[in-house]
This record gives sequence, structure tokens and C-alpha cells, in this order.
Amino acid sequence: MPAEPRAAGPMVIVPTLATVKAPSERFTGDAWVDGITGEAAPGSATLATVRFSPGARTAWHVHENGQTLHVSGGVGIVQSKDGQTVVMRTGDTVMTPPGVWHWHGALPDSFMSHLALSVAGGEVEWDEQVGDDEYEEAVKSPTGRD
Repeated sequence: MPAEPRAAGPMVIVPTLATVKAPSERFTGDAWVDGITGEAAPGSATLATVRFSPGARTAWHVHENGQTLHVSGGVGIVQSKDGQTVVMRTGDTVMTPPGVWHWHGALPDSFMSHLALSVAGGEVEWDEQVGDDEYEEAVKSPTGRD
């Protein structure tokens, strides 16, 4: 017999957050973030839509509990510190495991939008920007599918 559902409180509409330009200390190029979950509830995952202009990208960063990206438009790339580089296209979902340093962004000739999902309770640590030479090398020779 199934357990009785436990009442956790009423459903709520989460306030819409304003679109914000991604901070230049964490992104190269133009990118915009639309927070979806914001501070919905303690312990809830964070979800945002991030829109990248051609060539825009994040700095190197790591999510304590991992991150999942779902590409909603365009073509992008994600690379881990071990050199694995994956081209992402509309409809693709890429999961970066907990503790893996990575960056992601749009290819030089395409806009790219993705949903970014991070598990609740995980800190994000940011590091240096991805330089133009490093970016161009990753774009030239992805190790994932092409």
C-alpha cells in the first residue's frame, strides 16, 4: 500500500526575475541570464536560461553537485579541464559531473541558448577566463561528436 502523501504547503508562483547581463568577470563576450527558479524554496535546484552571442563563453568553473545543460537553440561547445570537448546542438543535454572543471559557450558563428540546471546545495567556484587562443583551439578540434 502506498504511503500517504505528506503535505508540504501550497503551490506558489515564483516571481519572474529580470533578465541580467552576465557579469564580465565570469563571461567573455555578451551573454544574458534569465533566472527561472531564483529563490523558489530552500533546497530547490536552480534553473536559468542563458543566451550567448557568437563566441561568448563562461569562465572556467566547477559545480560541487554537477550541472546539466539543455540546449534550446543554436550550437555551442562545452570543454572540461581534461580536454574533453563536446559540440552541443539544439535538443542536446550535457551533464557535467560533480567536481569537474569546465566552461561552455556559443560557437563563433552561432548564437546559443541553454537551460542550466544545478543541484540544490552545491557551491559554484569560478576561475580564470577562457582565453581566445584556448577557445579557438577547442572550437577547431572537439573531441566529442562533430
